[in-house]
Amino acid sequence: MLRAPGFCRQAMLALVSARAARALDEDLPRLATALAARGVDFEICDWDDPDVDWSRYRLALLRSTWDYIDRYAEFGAWIDRVSAQTRLLNPPDVVRWNTHKGYLLDLARRGVAIVPSTLLRPGDAIELPEVPELVVKPAIGAGSRDARRFQNDLAGAHAHARQMLDAGRDVLVQPYLARVDEAGETALVYFGGRYSHALRKGPLLAANAEATNSLFAPESITLRQPDAAERALAEQVLAAIPFPGPMTYARVDLLRDSAGDPVLLELELTEPSLFLAHAPAAAERLAELLGQLCAAR
Repeated sequence: MLRAPGFCRQAMLALVSARAARALDEDLPRLATALAARGVDFEICDWDDPDVDWSRYRLALLRSTWDYIDRYAEFGAWIDRVSAQTRLLNPPDVVRWNTHKGYLLDLARRGVAIVPSTLLRPGDAIELPEVPELVVKPAIGAGSRDARRFQNDLAGAHAHARQMLDAGRDVLVQPYLARVDEAGETALVYFGGRYSHALRKGPLLAANAEATNSLFAPESITLRQPDAAERALAEQVLAAIPFPGPMTYARVDLLRDSAGDPVLLELELTEPSLFLAHAPAAAERLAELLGQLCAAR
């Protein structure tokens, strides 16, 4: 457990990470510096550390709990336990909803334009769309782990889906939108419902390659200015979240479809990288919001 110098003990904030992720979380040191500069008393804790007394904290902010996908039931039990002792951000109902990619279908039913998505559950027949390229990935997953892109290989896509379904995992199937190879993704970041910054994320999935075995796949990140259509869709996505807001943080990942229109790839409300190093004052904006939440608790 890492601790900032004690300032206002009653405003204690837990930044929740994981033992395997701390050294990989590039946001954490920048956020810690910004919080300390504002006199916000915080500690960095591993979510599964049995020695942490969560009742000591006014707020617990999920940051880099990136190993939860391998221990999903345990993580769910931890959410129940911790949210009874402190205020979890984002809220537990939001986290439970957002950690299963079935939320995309909920948002589509609310009128949000998404990458076309088919959700398969164990026992379902595997019916794949007849398109040149497919992405097959777990419905509970992070960092592109076990996500694979299949080009002219319907048999390979079927086998990958079958492997995950046979292991008791839900599966999401999507067409690969080829414009990502040229334009990349646009990731828009919001703090407290307010736009902060946006990034260009380069394409991650190589055709017919094996999935990454790391906590997350390496990404190529640069600052990007979103256009009006991307801003409008991102704000529509946030308004369509079926829980009261605003969210402490949100990252809205968009792609372009074949017509060039933005569509939602993923909405990250649980433990997203926020790429604070790429945007001037982004860490300070988040720290300011967290200080306000600590004071208001």
